[in-house]
Amino acid sequence: MDTQPQQRLMSLDTLRGFDMLFIMGLANLIISICALFPGGSECWLAETMVHAKWNGLTHHDTIFPLFLFIAGVSWPYSYAKQLSSGASNRQIYLKILKRAVILIILGIIHWGLFGLDFQNLRICSVLGRIGTAWAIAAVLYINFKPSVRAIICGVILLGYWALLALVPAPDTPGADPLSMQGNLIGYIDRLVTPGRLIYDGGRFDPEGLLSTIPAAVTAMLGMFTGEFIRKPESQFSGNRKTVYMLIAAAVMAVIAIIWNNYFPINKKMWTSSFVLAVGAYSVGMLAIFYYIIDVRKWQKWTLFFRVVGLNSITIYMAQRIFSFDSVNRFFLAGLASKLPNQWATVLMDAGYVAVCWLFLYFLYKKKIFLKV
Repeated sequence: MDTQPQQRLMSLDTLRGFDMLFIMGLANLIISICALFPGGSECWLAETMVHAKWNGLTHHDTIFPLFLFIAGVSWPYSYAKQLSSGASNRQIYLKILKRAVILIILGIIHWGLFGLDFQNLRICSVLGRIGTAWAIAAVLYINFKPSVRAIICGVILLGYWALLALVPAPDTPGADPLSMQGNLIGYIDRLVTPGRLIYDGGRFDPEGLLSTIPAAVTAMLGMFTGEFIRKPESQFSGNRKTVYMLIAAAVMAVIAIIWNNYFPINKKMWTSSFVLAVGAYSVGMLAIFYYIIDVRKWQKWTLFFRVVGLNSITIYMAQRIFSFDSVNRFFLAGLASKLPNQWATVLMDAGYVAVCWLFLYFLYKKKIFLKV
């Protein structure tokens, strides 16, 4: 069993920070900057900063799966560290369960648990899916060798395709089984999930139970990648690892494009073609960051992103709990009032990102990190 210790990948923290910046307001800033030019918010760049309405893929659709993928990449390092410290399987399983439960609870808190309106409380969440999908993938990682896990991934993706394509929601006869109204995912959630579903008048949730299963494959793709990067330099150099990751990304992208004709790329259903499409994006982005930061050692520029990446869950929750916008307005609303409307929007959106980043930088300097 491989228990060799290796240092933390700086590229992972940097890429995670890059990813979270879009949640932290960068997407809105890009949209407001686009509005300064002809085409405005209807230009391709602005349109890719919001989620696809149903089928299709935008940059905004890649944020969540990239985060889950990165969580997967980290696991081979964490698992090896726990083994080297003498942790038993029971202790490791309990730690996996604890992490999953904490993330599920944080997700419910994020959607208003303390409002005590349980009838309208959303139980499904981004954090809940990260915890559940990652935990499934982590258990599979512990118990099966890579070749078996690869087969499991294939079975899940093909089986999920067959299930959704062939079994429409029983309560919507005649509806397209791959539509928001007619898919099996929403039907299962309507049967068993308490609280509120957020789409189609409370009939569908993009973080529902059934679509968590293919999301586990996204985490597994991260774990395959983490395993590969951990291989010693004597076996694969950093340059070769980068090339192989880019090849893997290209292969997944081609398969996703072809599969899209039969099983559309769709984030809300987390379709099998979506898993491969965002897997290609995730592996490709990590390959680029890994090569620049960990292979070539060009690292001085990474602090801006690592400040965010090292406290990603902190800022995700903090934006829900604290009013960073009020702080932003306190300092910049006066100046914004003197500017034309479009420029004022750019200033306020940039200010919001700055306030969030400065908050995280304060935590970074104080060495305060929320780890789950």
